[in-house]
Amino acid sequence: MLENVKPVLDIRDLTISFSQYEQGLRRIELEVIHNLNVTVNPGEVVAVVGSSGSGKSLLAHAVLGLLPSNCNASGYVYFNGELMDAKRIEEVRGSEIVLVPQSVTYLDPLEKVGRQVRRESKDEAVINRQQELFDYYGLEEKTEQLYPFELSGGMARRVLLTSSMMANPRLIIADEPTPGLHLEAAKKAMQHFRDFADEGHGVLLITHDIELALEVADRIAVFYAGTTLEEALVSDFTSMDKLRHPYTQALWRALPQNGFEPSPGTQPYAKEKVNGCPFGPRCDDFSKECEGNVPMRTIRNGTVRCAKAT
Repeated sequence: MLENVKPVLDIRDLTISFSQYEQGLRRIELEVIHNLNVTVNPGEVVAVVGSSGSGKSLLAHAVLGLLPSNCNASGYVYFNGELMDAKRIEEVRGSEIVLVPQSVTYLDPLEKVGRQVRRESKDEAVINRQQELFDYYGLEEKTEQLYPFELSGGMARRVLLTSSMMANPRLIIADEPTPGLHLEAAKKAMQHFRDFADEGHGVLLITHDIELALEVADRIAVFYAGTTLEEALVSDFTSMDKLRHPYTQALWRALPQNGFEPSPGTQPYAKEKVNGCPFGPRCDDFSKECEGNVPMRTIRNGTVRCAKAT
């Protein structure tokens, strides 16, 4: 973490559960995120990686106050050093904090995409900015006259990327921004995030594509079963020996350039209570030390939730 710099985003002890009913009127709380911590400093791209179901998208929705009504959240979200509440989140959402959503259904099907991106503004500077971004992402000028149903999946995603860059935000939260994009367009999007961060802003990049993330991110936050297991510098991913948690090491071995080695077992479902480290049932080194509460520790310029990391 940068010294004496106030984080753009600081998430502490975030816990999220869903109220559900089973077997008639029996109500249960299904905890899907537990004591999750992430920070994004000015000038940083922090990539959140992990398998499907690890809680990555819920993190984005929690920061933006977009959780469903049957969801209960606790913890603290600070933006530019200010503790956020529901009112303040609503004020900054879409202006100081913008979302690049995972689903292209966020586009209004009844309005042409150009008007949506400009938010119906007729200001010449806004129009020029929209045209500049369309050109950057390889969208022809005529695209602005199309409705969302007339776009290909890749075009729709590029329109969403353009929309997020129209404002002058301090923080971009990009939730799986590259599926459906060809490699060149995906790399352009990632470079845009890098350039945005280099201007002193922050980017929280939620992705399953570790290889792309490693090209532009400063730090990688590794999620598993609803919690952070490790935060590491991108440079740590040059060698498995630099990584601290067995799950992060398993991700490293699964990369194509590192042998594409699968890890036996599966991530536990939210209803499956694991005593201690959630990766324990898949870890060859799991023992009594790994049971109970395993706190985050700072080791070798990174943080890790592992009793045996050195």
